[in-house]
Amino acid sequence: MTKSDGFLVQSLRKVVMALAAFSGAALLAMILVTCADIAIRPFKMSIKGTVDLVGMLGAVTMACALPYTTAIKGHVAVEFFFLKLGPRGRMVVDTLARLVVIAFFAVLSWRSVAYGNSLRAAHEVSPTLEMPIFWVPWFIGGSCALVICVKIYHLLNPGKSLIKP
Repeated sequence: MTKSDGFLVQSLRKVVMALAAFSGAALLAMILVTCADIAIRPFKMSIKGTVDLVGMLGAVTMACALPYTTAIKGHVAVEFFFLKLGPRGRMVVDTLARLVVIAFFAVLSWRSVAYGNSLRAAHEVSPTLEMPIFWVPWFIGGSCALVICVKIYHLLNPGKSLIKP
């Protein structure tokens, strides 16, 4: 963080980093639940709801890691054609690509929240633990909205990543 960064940029960084830490914790929890379930199998025991927990934790892990990966520009990019363009062409293609990504994640965020609302209205629960699951798509929608914020930062600050890996 530099002193020249505004409050919004610093806040965005903090939220992205907090979600990245939460992603790591969810991944660790997923590993621990899976390993514990496997470890007690020889004793003819199992942890009730392992599949439910691992599924929800997997979705949370992915959703929380997405803004961080976007912030450090860690996604796979095919630059074969991009490098053949001149500086102006690269700027145009890069801007258009970011606008398409923003539109995609806006739709994904909106539909995730709408899906979560439908799950909540239907009182949908996980199969084994019977936990409400509406919050998982809401979480994904929130992470997608955060990706939009990161992409807007990239549009306004070309060539800069929000966070250094």
